Amino acid sequence: MTADNVSPQKPLAVEFTIAALAAVGAGFFTNPIDVVKIRLQLQGELEARGTYQKFYKNTFHAGYVISKNEGILALQSGLGSALAFQVVLNGIRLGSYKAARTYGFTLNDKGETDILRTAVLSGLSGCVGAVLGSPFYLVKTRMQAQSAEVIAVGFQHGHTSETAAFRSLWREGGLAGLYQRCFANCPRIFVGSATQLTMFSLITDWLKPFQIFDNRPLTLTFCSALLGGSSVALTMQPFDVIATRLYNQGTDSSGKPLLYRGFFDALMKVSKTEGLFGLYKGTFPTWMRIAPHTVLCLCFYEQLEIMYNRLFAS
Repeated sequence: MTADNVSPQKPLAVEFTIAALAAVGAGFFTNPIDVVKIRLQLQGELEARGTYQKFYKNTFHAGYVISKNEGILALQSGLGSALAFQVVLNGIRLGSYKAARTYGFTLNDKGETDILRTAVLSGLSGCVGAVLGSPFYLVKTRMQAQSAEVIAVGFQHGHTSETAAFRSLWREGGLAGLYQRCFANCPRIFVGSATQLTMFSLITDWLKPFQIFDNRPLTLTFCSALLGGSSVALTMQPFDVIATRLYNQGTDSSGKPLLYRGFFDALMKVSKTEGLFGLYKGTFPTWMRIAPHTVLCLCFYEQLEIMYNRLFAS
């Protein structure tokens, strides 16, 4: 059964394409805050609080310091890989969510959101996208972490460009080199995607009956996306920190990771040395990124869908 607020059925390829384009549009605007978030998450890696030099005092200071020492364009570091990751991740994740809702798979008998189905589908489809797009996330993270020596935090891989980074990874291990740690992002994406899209759906169901949203679908999407996106920051943050650490860590001459053997090893080491605070480093920039990204992505999707329906729907 489908709800009265879902869109007409479209080919799956169209759903995935619209989702990918919407995510690219959102990613372009939110990449600078992602750079700031990465730097804050790597600052003081495996060091007790108060024992290391803070190059970045807070979110806004980090943006200022990066711009001052590396130039304003440094805030768009890793943009190409970040947008490519959005194409893969949200093409699959958001496309699957939209298609499932259109066909009624994630709705109950009343045409309302089925929480379990929505969470599981959103989380699992997100994991598929995260694994397939892992090479882009790997390069994105390393390029965003790479900085001027005077403000460097975390391991510095020294790539001269994103293209050079891909070439280096390929020379090191071929396909396996590109997909190293490809599952490290799954906990982050599963929790984040399930929270984001389930909350978005539930809030949309709750807000829709209010008269203020009558004939204002974009306003409804904006409000639901803002609340849904904001809820992600707290649930996803510890997994986000661990993913950043795992993807950015260096390796020795034999290819062995320098700091963390895997997800749980990283979780234990960060918790032990940095405490709960360490797992929540960069929470504010995470919110500053994910909330606008959710709003832009879902609003762009809606507008692209309207354009498609006008051009091609009978």
